[in-house]
Amino acid sequence: LQLVESGGGSVQAGGSLRLSCSASGNIFDQYCLGWFRQTPLNGRVGVAQISGSGMPKYAESVQGRFAISRDNDKKILYLQMDLLKSEDTGTYYCAARGGKCYTLTTPAFGYWGQGTQVTVSS
Repeated sequence: LQLVESGGGSVQAGGSLRLSCSASGNIFDQYCLGWFRQTPLNGRVGVAQISGSGMPKYAESVQGRFAISRDNDKKILYLQMDLLKSEDTGTYYCAARGGKCYTLTTPAFGYWGQGTQVTVSS
């Protein structure tokens, strides 16, 4: 499974961005998919994940502001980010693991994209 992110950029605080992650390979709907944010201070931390059937889970810091979704037919994962804050700045990675979703942590995911930069200025 190969993952390629797009949609990053620079935005002012309070603005919105939509990230996309395109996947290659088969049985896309049998993967748990996630988004992670990496910063020099905090390393790589989980932002949101979504099961093959569409059940989402969010980190507390983005609850109510971010929305994760997936299109299994197009093999695309999305992250809609609204009401962005400066602390949302970082490199965003999409990730996948075969089967069910478990913890939103980096060791739980075996497939990773190359990342896309998001910069939020205050």
